[in-house]
Amino acid sequence: MAFLSSSERAFLRAASDLVFSNPFLPERILHERAALGAEFAADEPVWSFSVAEPERRRSNVWRIAARLEELCPRMRQKLAAGVAATERDLVLYEEAVLNLLYQRYYPRFFEAGFGAQAGAGQGRWRFYAEYRADWRHFLEIAGRQLPSAYEPVHTFACFRQVQGAFERIFQDIIGNSMPAARLRAAVWHSIFTHDMRRYRRTLYGRMNEFATLVTGPSGTGKELVARAIALSRYLRFDERRMAFPEEEAGAFYPINISALSPTLVESELFGHRRGAFTGAVGDRKGWLETCSALGSVFLDELGDMDPGIQVKLLRVIETRTFHPVGDTASVRFQGKLIAATNRDLAADIRKGRFREDLYYRLCSDQISTPSLGEQLADSPEMLRELIVYMARRVAGAEAEEFAEEVVGWVEENLGARYEWPGNYRELEQCVRNVLIRRDYRPAGGGEDTLAGDLRAGRLTAEELVARYCAQVYAQTGSYEETARRLGLDRRTVKAKVEKAGGG
Repeated sequence: MAFLSSSERAFLRAASDLVFSNPFLPERILHERAALGAEFAADEPVWSFSVAEPERRRSNVWRIAARLEELCPRMRQKLAAGVAATERDLVLYEEAVLNLLYQRYYPRFFEAGFGAQAGAGQGRWRFYAEYRADWRHFLEIAGRQLPSAYEPVHTFACFRQVQGAFERIFQDIIGNSMPAARLRAAVWHSIFTHDMRRYRRTLYGRMNEFATLVTGPSGTGKELVARAIALSRYLRFDERRMAFPEEEAGAFYPINISALSPTLVESELFGHRRGAFTGAVGDRKGWLETCSALGSVFLDELGDMDPGIQVKLLRVIETRTFHPVGDTASVRFQGKLIAATNRDLAADIRKGRFREDLYYRLCSDQISTPSLGEQLADSPEMLRELIVYMARRVAGAEAEEFAEEVVGWVEENLGARYEWPGNYRELEQCVRNVLIRRDYRPAGGGEDTLAGDLRAGRLTAEELVARYCAQVYAQTGSYEETARRLGLDRRTVKAKVEKAGGG
């Protein structure tokens, strides 16, 4: 009696390739097709959250899971009966069981991490006992030594991380355009690398050693990307306590460089000792010292960082150590560093504004967020989806009706070809403006629009300053340079630009 038929072996190979692939890349479709053959159901090439069908999951996944539920017990029975199997076939069996267990317990992981039980104490992970019983049944077979020596506790922790990362990326980075799909895939790679087998074996505990640089225009969700990466770290599971004891350690510490003076940035980041400068009346730990090995420090608007602080940050990346302001003793940074900028760092390097060595230390893992215009050019219908998504956050029970109102207003007043230079932030501002006053005036409307509003006397003093700040910022791409030109504090400039929907 053969352990596997040729068709079963082909199915298991495709299923293994699928389970270790990036779920947000189109290559996943190829693996599904190879696994299911004539049963494959054609669907969208992009796996994205749908506002209209929030519970939708691809039917091919469940077809594959159903076949594994039927095939794995048969393979297990043959192994227990002593049927001979090659090492490669045994690896396929192991990976099929992993796939089976992941799909079988996915709803339980979801409920514990995102559903009604989420945050309701450590007891929500007690289904580990059922999982462990299934593990013994399939992977601890008397008289058979399986080649990969998977560990049940580590695999449970990996399952939890994979499920959590998928839900965060799927639900928070929305859009059915190919640029949005590529962004989701890039975030997945940043968390797990391109080789999930290697990640499971060795890299799961080392990803904090790799800094991540997120680049892209203002308002394209760079902090959203950073949060998805930071909150999807691997956490160890303690089977005695039936808990993830380090669950609270994966904190996210954001610092907006452009909103603070260099002195405050340095203090927030590195901390200081009493008497280090005027006003330092006591010791203070900075985020780099507060951050645990499972936490992440996020540096937003990195391009505005003072050159002197850039030198200190370079040392952190190279040696994982730093000195608090006013102290000679070194402190170790254990967490992950994520940085973001809307600036052209290559141009800033040429102009001497940004250190080249720091750039190369940061860009080993780089993600680029696409503009809203790029996404709408690829998928125009995505605008309606985004408006519905945003309307649900601001209009409550009347969201659907209000969303249609916004869509109609945009089509009538801005047109299908409007490029949304302020990206998601501008679209959200538009939705809110239409909700309140059934009107929206783009800050990036250009000099003619601003001049026309001035001549017509349509602007308040506050609106005039905000619009002008946004116009200069659109030219410079820098809060610091805009503040220098206008003679304002850069925090004031940032607040005005964001109020105008242009930051």
